[in-house]
Amino acid sequence: MITYFEAALNHISIHKIGNKAQSEPCTLSTQEVNLYDGLIGGLLMQYFLNPFEKVNEMYQFYHPTNNLLLNEMYHFASEIFDGGGDFHEFTTQIAKHLYDVSSHPKIKTGELYVTHFKDLQIDGELFEAIGIFKSETKETYLKVYPDQRDFEVRYEEDAINLKKLDKGCIIFNTDREEGFRVAVIDQTNKSGEAVYWTDEFLKLKIRNDNYNQTATALSVYKDFVTQKMETEFDISKVDQIDLLNRSMKYFKEKDTFDIDEFANEVIDNVQAIESFKLYKSNYEEEFDTEIADNFSISGAAVKKQVRVFKSVLKLDKNFHIYIHGNNEWIEKGVDDNGRKYYKIFYENEL
Repeated sequence: MITYFEAALNHISIHKIGNKAQSEPCTLSTQEVNLYDGLIGGLLMQYFLNPFEKVNEMYQFYHPTNNLLLNEMYHFASEIFDGGGDFHEFTTQIAKHLYDVSSHPKIKTGELYVTHFKDLQIDGELFEAIGIFKSETKETYLKVYPDQRDFEVRYEEDAINLKKLDKGCIIFNTDREEGFRVAVIDQTNKSGEAVYWTDEFLKLKIRNDNYNQTATALSVYKDFVTQKMETEFDISKVDQIDLLNRSMKYFKEKDTFDIDEFANEVIDNVQAIESFKLYKSNYEEEFDTEIADNFSISGAAVKKQVRVFKSVLKLDKNFHIYIHGNNEWIEKGVDDNGRKYYKIFYENEL
């Protein structure tokens, strides 16, 4: 979790980045912004950092050659953290780099903010950090002014909504050897047509920490149950839901994940256990990522995954049955007229 109640905004430079493919200019400022107004500084902190308070996924810089020094943003971040030059000059280099990769025709013009923070908190620790943010979406605002005993309405065009940060990343000065710890947001290009922000500008990959280990393990198990087991073992929807519920119960109650313990307690079938371990191994090979056999479970990752672990049995368009356990109290059958049915047993009506 990222919080900023102890943080200070030390530096901020602003540049305007056009779309290079559309021959729009890159306008570089000549100096940092002077934050003489404390209220403006507070509003900027709110605009930049509020969207990150619920971000748990962490990334790190990488380069296809495995030489981190060839990653432009890793290089600039390292130089800024080392204090080896003028902050504003580094921000102009960052702006030029972003402009160079802004070649997709759908990329929008916007202001680039490069900031330096002190005492930004993540998971209870305070770190120096660099923030890089881009505002692309502009809005029109109305403001009502008193005029003696009457009122006057004015408007402001091309204004920024402080509650809608388009793009951003925060680079924490920790784990440098692994590519730093980086949080990222991209609200305007979720469809993938302009993935330049994470893939080309920043060049990021997911960190293999406890949060991502937990999220990936749950996701892989869910796909195994709903895809592989359905075809390989011909299990019913009720049994699928039961397996998903049992896995979620395991992750909620345990502090650490152990693959053998998990397999025996949740899957509890020798053939299915071997199939799951093979499915996991194939996933690791296909996506070039490792899911450890033992790791500390992240509660935040479990909480997020609960949303996609469906415990609902949908019957045509008429009924939805929510199943939270005791699947042995549900019987499936077909009546004399060929109609399918479920028979549900219970002790108390709540």
